[in-house]
Amino acid sequence: MAQANITLVQSLYAAFGRGDIAVIAKAVTPEATWEIVGRGSDFPTLGRRQGPAGVTDFFQVVEQNLSFSEFSPKEFYAVEDKVFVLGHYATTVKKTGKPFASDWVHIFTIRGGKVVRFVEFTDTASAAAAYRG
Repeated sequence: MAQANITLVQSLYAAFGRGDIAVIAKAVTPEATWEIVGRGSDFPTLGRRQGPAGVTDFFQVVEQNLSFSEFSPKEFYAVEDKVFVLGHYATTVKKTGKPFASDWVHIFTIRGGKVVRFVEFTDTASAAAAYRG
């Protein structure tokens, strides 16, 4: 089960890399939460969304606001129904032209082959500073 969960999560990163957000939205349950820890008032991608529509909205906001020069999931660990991913990204905020980079942790909770919860921890202070310009 642990390897199947890692394989699912890796397929979601591959879909993101192709820009195939529909694949990601189909992989979440209707009650799933998708959260980047932080205040939405500090940066548009921060906060909690719900279900496939919330996931689609999240990636639309990402596309509207960020231009990635790097997005690298590096390490994958599965424990029971969770997959922990350590990674790094470098991006530029489109409205200000300011870059920021951060290591991050993504935690996926998987049940029945679907994502029921996603949480990201990242450097929100750097993101907010770049967004403010």
